Amino acid sequence: MRTILISGSSRGIGRAIAEKALQDGHRLSLGVRNVRDLKGSSLDPEISGHERILLNKYEATCPSDAKNWVDASLKKFGNFDTLINCAGIFKSTQLIFKDGEEEDIENIWKVNVMGPWYLTKYAWDTLARSGTGRVVVLVSMSGKRSKGKLAAYSMSKFALMGLCQTMKNVGWDDGIRVTAICPGWVNTDMASAVQAKPKEDMTQPEDIASISLDLLKLNNSCVPFELGINCSLEV
Repeated sequence: MRTILISGSSRGIGRAIAEKALQDGHRLSLGVRNVRDLKGSSLDPEISGHERILLNKYEATCPSDAKNWVDASLKKFGNFDTLINCAGIFKSTQLIFKDGEEEDIENIWKVNVMGPWYLTKYAWDTLARSGTGRVVVLVSMSGKRSKGKLAAYSMSKFALMGLCQTMKNVGWDDGIRVTAICPGWVNTDMASAVQAKPKEDMTQPEDIASISLDLLKLNNSCVPFELGINCSLEV
């Protein structure tokens, strides 16, 4: 059993990972923008047990939320050994962006890059003390290559991939293992407007959840750093 912090766990991939982790018997500290979003669900401590689940307000653009969440998790569980960064946003901002879209660029940078960075910073010492700490980051295939004109999103995901590589380097001797998961289109709200591929042909969030939880079963000597997940042929 692991004790896992999961950001972005009210919907999409984060929600699927949290539900699978609960089924697998792990203890969960869930960071969500609105705690009420999980009330009445299987991730509600009133339903699945306060000893198993802690709900925390977490806004990725607010560094103090990251620190408060880590502190609350330690107070509740005494320790934790896993951090799964799922919180992220999508913006269609292009290279030649319109006047007024500067705010979108700043926001995607704060959420997709600085959010995971602050959260990792505050969780780091606890992860290192465990000796088998795990950091799983939902990056994207857009962090490995740029297709089309979506400059802001690709910029943020390339930066996030670089951050993951440095996490790996810094945490190695303390037993922290990092995995950057890089899917293409996933059948979530973020991809709801995509017309090029039917939803049933996209990667499903439940499959990414299974992969993410399987990573936690591996020994330190065989944890993959990067996992590309394709629903389309990449050339």
